[in-house]
Amino acid sequence: MKPFRLNRRAVLRGAGSVAIALPWLEAMQPVHSAHAAAAPARRFVAVYTPGGTVLENWTPSSIAELSAILAPLKPLRARLVVLEGLAMKSAVGEQLQAGMVAWLTGCRQMRNGAAVPNASLDQVLSEVLGKPPLPQAVRWGTKASDAGQPSPYNTISYAASGAEFKLLQPALDPVATWQRLFGKLPAGSDTVWKQSILDGVMARYAKLSSRLGGGDRQRLERHLDLVRSLEQTLKSHCAPPALPDVSAYQPSLGSQQDAASDAAIPVVGKLMMDMLVMAMSCELTNVATLQWADAWAGYTLPWLDLPGGEVQNYYENNGGFDAASMTKICTWYSSQHAYLLSQMAAVDLGGRSLLDESVVFFGSQQQSPASHTKTDMPFLLAGGGGGLQGGRILNFEGKSHNDLLVSLLNLCGDGRTVFGDEEYCSGPLPGL
Repeated sequence: MKPFRLNRRAVLRGAGSVAIALPWLEAMQPVHSAHAAAAPARRFVAVYTPGGTVLENWTPSSIAELSAILAPLKPLRARLVVLEGLAMKSAVGEQLQAGMVAWLTGCRQMRNGAAVPNASLDQVLSEVLGKPPLPQAVRWGTKASDAGQPSPYNTISYAASGAEFKLLQPALDPVATWQRLFGKLPAGSDTVWKQSILDGVMARYAKLSSRLGGGDRQRLERHLDLVRSLEQTLKSHCAPPALPDVSAYQPSLGSQQDAASDAAIPVVGKLMMDMLVMAMSCELTNVATLQWADAWAGYTLPWLDLPGGEVQNYYENNGGFDAASMTKICTWYSSQHAYLLSQMAAVDLGGRSLLDESVVFFGSQQQSPASHTKTDMPFLLAGGGGGLQGGRILNFEGKSHNDLLVSLLNLCGDGRTVFGDEEYCSGPLPGL
């Protein structure tokens, strides 16, 4: 008799849109395999910071010590994978724009129809993970010639549209984003969960259980107990984050300088991160991107008390590369990364945290601010989704970052071996 098999993406469906994801079961395993794979990551986050880094102050000597720039992440080092030696080989084109295009697409910048564009990783994973993406940006669109308009200077998200890239603009207004995400949630999140989400699927459960072996029945019972526990947890976690006063912040200034908006960047950035975490906790999205700027970075950072107070781009190269000031800037971004990861780790999903079920990718459009080189890119991964193991430094010695994009897809349950321009792909990175 042919053994009963389930697709690893199978769910139990009830009335309306109610669906319960299943745990890994032996019935999902191919007949020839005797080992269970790690469950795919359920969530993906990409965080972009502009300008690259100061590599000698970013590269850690060990995961225990980290480095000057990564020091704020030290309490979370067990959840980090520091990636070294990856080259963004597909970043072919204008020195800033090509890196923005390639970072999540793995494609060359369009030049005379030479590139074969595809959707960016966030757009692809929104289909894989089954929720619309949440794109956000802080102090965005500062490149003068492209102010207020999506352009390869500004954008990391792209949709495939025939033979061209379709550039996607992130959400810029924090208040509008808050209202869109949380404005319709009832006061008191308990009302969202008045009726158990399991009630609508129990008949399907009984039918499935009768076809499973004893071990799988026990796994499914434990999983449903966990879902009930999660319902109770979400009563306290699925609530709108506090909305601070951000009235001084003008989200669509583009290239215009504005001291009040620049000073509000830390508050607005924290709000964006809080909304990201809560949107994932409430199952409003499984994929999010956060841009701390566009590639031009034409804004000041007054809270850092930098000499002269010029825009970040000044310290990158326009005023002559200032390694000390750039180190200070990059270290501040690391502190923001640490906040995001700590908030994700604090969300308890019934014995596992939001971070445990996620993969978070931190990166930039270049390695060196002074030379715009794209070798040995400053990339970090965090989380435990898909079996990602933290507390490590991995050196891939010149491999293409396209292989990293393939690996991220694999961690999220997509089995492809090529992503972006095929000439820059050799398969998933070993050891992730």
